[in-house]
Amino acid sequence: MKIFFPFLLVALAVISCNDSNKKDLTVSEVNKQKNVLTTAERIATKNGFDKFELVNQIDFTFNVDRGDSHFERSWQWRPKDNTVSKTVDNEVLITYNRKDIDSTLQEYDSAFINDKYWLLAPLNLIRDEGITFSETKKAKAPISGKETNLLTITYSNKGGYTPGDAYDLYFGDNFLLEEWVFRKGNDSVPTMATTWEDYKDFSGLKIAKMHKDSLGDFKVYFTDINVN
Repeated sequence: MKIFFPFLLVALAVISCNDSNKKDLTVSEVNKQKNVLTTAERIATKNGFDKFELVNQIDFTFNVDRGDSHFERSWQWRPKDNTVSKTVDNEVLITYNRKDIDSTLQEYDSAFINDKYWLLAPLNLIRDEGITFSETKKAKAPISGKETNLLTITYSNKGGYTPGDAYDLYFGDNFLLEEWVFRKGNDSVPTMATTWEDYKDFSGLKIAKMHKDSLGDFKVYFTDINVN
């Protein structure tokens, strides 16, 4: 048996030397090497993230109904060069590039970011930076009371229009969102809870066109959607 010891020592020395040159990998990086998707990646992929790089332009109208009042905003967005146009009655009111935001454009841009986030929140799970994730296998959805899966995302306190916000995403085994809770500033008390429903496929992007609160008095929904 002793004749094998020198070989073992050499082998261990080589392994130790190799390990010292290795970079520590995050869980996400290890999973990518194993071709294992995280829950966030599964949700984004289910909603068409792999098709997003092919999109030239997205047109949509963001609608809010609260009781008898109605509000809407219409946008054209070209993701490849990040150019945004706000439209009124199909006429372009203003066009700007998100790389060149100044104080005169912040009001428009914050409105666009809000509306786009409602439209494509599942894709933002892997498009946005500074997100931390925590996962619960089974949880009761706040509106339906249905048992679902839960992914909580929390944004960094630095950057963006609403730093430090948190979202509780309730999703089915098919990785489509069914409900979500928004918690401003990561407060323990929910700021808002709505459904995710009326999904439709637009050139490979799955978009939930309707969001309602528990009473149905508050609705966020999308019309005039076109994905080129």
